[in-house]
Amino acid sequence: MLGIIGKKVGMTSVFSEEGKSIPCTLIQAEPNVVTQLRTIDTDGYRAVQLAAGERKEKNTSAALKGHFAKAKTTPKAYVAEFKNFRADTGEELNLGDEVNVEIFEEGQFVDVIATSKGKGFQGVVKRHGFAGVGGATHGQHNRLRAPGSIGAASYPARVFKGMRMAGRMGGNRTKITNLQIVKVMPEDNVLVVKGAVPGHKGCFVIVER
Repeated sequence: MLGIIGKKVGMTSVFSEEGKSIPCTLIQAEPNVVTQLRTIDTDGYRAVQLAAGERKEKNTSAALKGHFAKAKTTPKAYVAEFKNFRADTGEELNLGDEVNVEIFEEGQFVDVIATSKGKGFQGVVKRHGFAGVGGATHGQHNRLRAPGSIGAASYPARVFKGMRMAGRMGGNRTKITNLQIVKVMPEDNVLVVKGAVPGHKGCFVIVER
């Protein structure tokens, strides 16, 4: 699969030829550096490891310093692997080569992976879309956002695992599939993708096809 590591800049809108406003997300994808090549002989599969973002050398372990030094590049903040990358491009990559947004074309559909925004401890209405217990009359008191019954009484005398209840929401690795690339801007290293992608502004995202 083809892919690249980028940063979420934010959202904007683009007007189509019919004059319709299309909500889009801007992804800044500086040229990624090839930091490792997985082969069938040594690893059992073919993949390319890409790295993006700068990391301070004092915050980088000795092992990672050596890893990036092999690719003759500075310490990077984020790495990701893409299987069969070279097979898709039809070209042979070497350590230290750069991959930019020009591997994508306008109109293509991609998947975007990132860590969603953390929303803390939330109730069932926000977390699972519950409607609450019901009306506020006939003795109902502060029950509009309550979860309602969560099980029986003497049997099974416990709450089943997986029951949808209040709890921590967000902060999970999330993939949004089939987002269309509206525009590729190689001069600015920017991808304009239709729709919203997970994560906060400035977070790392993986765009793959």
